[in-house]
Amino acid sequence: MKAVIAPRYGDPDVLTLTDADDPKVGPDSVLVRVRAAGVNPVDWKIVAGHLDPLMHVHFPLIPGWDVAGVVEAVGLDATEFSVGDEVYGYVRKDEVQHGTFAELVAAPVRTLAHRPAALSWEQAAAVPLAGLTAFQALARIGVGQGDTVLVHAAAGGVGSFAVQIAAAQGARVIGTASERNHDFVRSLGGEPVDYGEGLADRVRALAPEGVTAALDLVGGGAAQLSQDLLADRTRVASITDATITRTGGRHVWVRPSSQDLAALGRLADDGRLTAHIGHSLPLERAAEAFELSKDGHVRGKIVLTVGD
Repeated sequence: MKAVIAPRYGDPDVLTLTDADDPKVGPDSVLVRVRAAGVNPVDWKIVAGHLDPLMHVHFPLIPGWDVAGVVEAVGLDATEFSVGDEVYGYVRKDEVQHGTFAELVAAPVRTLAHRPAALSWEQAAAVPLAGLTAFQALARIGVGQGDTVLVHAAAGGVGSFAVQIAAAQGARVIGTASERNHDFVRSLGGEPVDYGEGLADRVRALAPEGVTAALDLVGGGAAQLSQDLLADRTRVASITDATITRTGGRHVWVRPSSQDLAALGRLADDGRLTAHIGHSLPLERAAEAFELSKDGHVRGKIVLTVGD
């Protein structure tokens, strides 16, 4: 098969598209013919070596955790799927080496769900990591009907899903974004507010009755600012600031979950969740996709397409 390979830690230019061995399929896994693979900031951070203290990374490395594709073979005890099933998933394994930036990937069944019919291959590949992050973070702080939720970085990959999911759960959503992204945030079901100096006052002006929960996707003090706006300081979740737990908040590291992926799929098929693709590039342009992700100003998600 063809795969994007990193032979060592380094900048995006270490990536090359080359031949690699087809993956072996374990008893509780299926072999997926990849149609599209989502790109997330964690992918270039792994290649850069930033997660070395946290995860076992082996070389040569095929990056990528998000996938959408078709089941080509099933493991000895992988009864959840059949050959020909269209699936999507967050294929994070215990150790990092055999990722989704390839024509084939072996995926444990716990990382997959059936692809939502409402989403294209590219859209489906954009959902898993970011959508699960948003879904699980909102669940961790109990967001539901009647809440007013502040979402930092509402136009980004995770934020764009968080706005839609919270709105679908009956919450009012206020989302921080640059002015050029305000209409985009409105299209997701949120009320945009400029980030930067004076943010707390602008949020109070929009919601004088107060916000009841908050989601920090940017760091830089956003979690602490959010706590100052909340009556219950425990109802803030951060994916960037682990220190928030010292003051009662929640730190979230996304987990693979077939059940949660299925819930996101139902939202998509009900017309309440979609994926906004900022850039769609062929597999051989993975290094360019990493550079776009590193820049940090992409609206929505970056996706690599594989095959026809």
